[in-house]
Amino acid sequence: MSQVITSSNKFFTLWSLVKRSLRGEQYDYTQGSIRHAIILLAIPMILELSLESVFAVVDMFFVGRLGENAIATVGLTESVVTIVYSIAIGLSTAATAMVARRVGERNEEEAAYAGMQTIILSLFVTIVISALGIVFAPEILQIMGAKPEVVREGAVFTRIMLGGSVVIILLFLINGIFRGAGNAAIAMRSLWLASICNIVLCPLLIYGLGPIPSLGLKGAAIATTIGRGVGVAYQCYHLLKGSSSIHIKARHLRLNWPLMKTLVGIAWPATFQFLIASGSWVVLAALVAKTGGTAASAGYQVALRNVVFFILPAWGLSNAAATLVGQNLGANQPERAEKSVLLTAKYNAIFMTGVMLLFIFFAGPIISIFTNDAEVHQTGTLALRIIGSGYIFYGIGMVMVNALNGAGDTKTPTLINLCGFWLFQIPFAFLLAKWLHLGAMGSFIAIPVAETLIAIAAYILFKKGKWKTVVV
Repeated sequence: MSQVITSSNKFFTLWSLVKRSLRGEQYDYTQGSIRHAIILLAIPMILELSLESVFAVVDMFFVGRLGENAIATVGLTESVVTIVYSIAIGLSTAATAMVARRVGERNEEEAAYAGMQTIILSLFVTIVISALGIVFAPEILQIMGAKPEVVREGAVFTRIMLGGSVVIILLFLINGIFRGAGNAAIAMRSLWLASICNIVLCPLLIYGLGPIPSLGLKGAAIATTIGRGVGVAYQCYHLLKGSSSIHIKARHLRLNWPLMKTLVGIAWPATFQFLIASGSWVVLAALVAKTGGTAASAGYQVALRNVVFFILPAWGLSNAAATLVGQNLGANQPERAEKSVLLTAKYNAIFMTGVMLLFIFFAGPIISIFTNDAEVHQTGTLALRIIGSGYIFYGIGMVMVNALNGAGDTKTPTLINLCGFWLFQIPFAFLLAKWLHLGAMGSFIAIPVAETLIAIAAYILFKKGKWKTVVV
């Protein structure tokens, strides 16, 4: 009887925490139960990035009906857009680390300054990216190994997606600010709103309805960009309203050069860190396209959409570790910060083990949802099984890397990524794909092997504890 009562109490405690996390109530993450702190932060963060993953899956679901050229276009473009994501994540990493540290110190004025200065910095970066994407969209697809017909049909999609980089960067960046402040619920809702808009607009603009013309691939790009734009508008409303501990006011628009210098010092290695990772994915996508052809490339991209769909929620859980590290270091509690990370890694490993088993045993039915093409289905199934075999290590590695980033130590993960991706993964993929004649499968195998080594390296460096002494 007592066990039933205890289980009931645990359930109601968990349900109470879930409701509090979704409401976005203010909470001191430097005090009390670490488990409760992780749940309060992780639930909205997981839901936030689950909705971000919906963008990729929705686009692929609807575009998949347009044929393999359309699938290849979206896949190759998204491979390039991951570079934009890298810049966005790098900037948001700096914002999260700085804002979390200031919030932990109970200095909300400096937290607001840090957030606004990062937004200003991002706008300068976006101008360059958008201009390059608009002007050189066809050339970008050609560099990625796309065939002439893919370039001809898909250039407009690539041009709109890269030209709208501002909403991609701001969506990630401002959510990083809210996460650092401990208000992950607002970040979650902005992605909900953006994803719902995308889900509604995507089929309408791709296929048309009544007075709405059929725009094909162009419609998919417009729908995604509008959806993200709506999410950014929602974020800005709450920044100006002061719905969390971050309240942007007119005085924060003034450039603060010492603070900007500090942010750049954190942001550039963080950006480079993710550029290294995303750049390696671009190389692998091109390698698959060249060694396997359009069908193999399409199958690989369909598999990647499913990989991303489950990796992003796990990344959301790891973001909780970054916030807890930053705020607890700000409150001068490094040991609590370390315990938070290890417990978060445990939860992420459990979740990713379940996903790994799902991909290994049900890869075929999953890929069938997105394509009926036999050759594309075969490659996609193979890719999903092989890449999915390393999921448990992905989960542990991303928590360790995000914890280091949350402490402001962005240089260590950058070095890990440089060695893991460019000095190992890419040469290993070429060895398997070309020299050992495994073709596209060689690229698939290189991914879990490299990610496993990266996870081990990140764990070892985290346990050494040098991140506890980083000054932000």
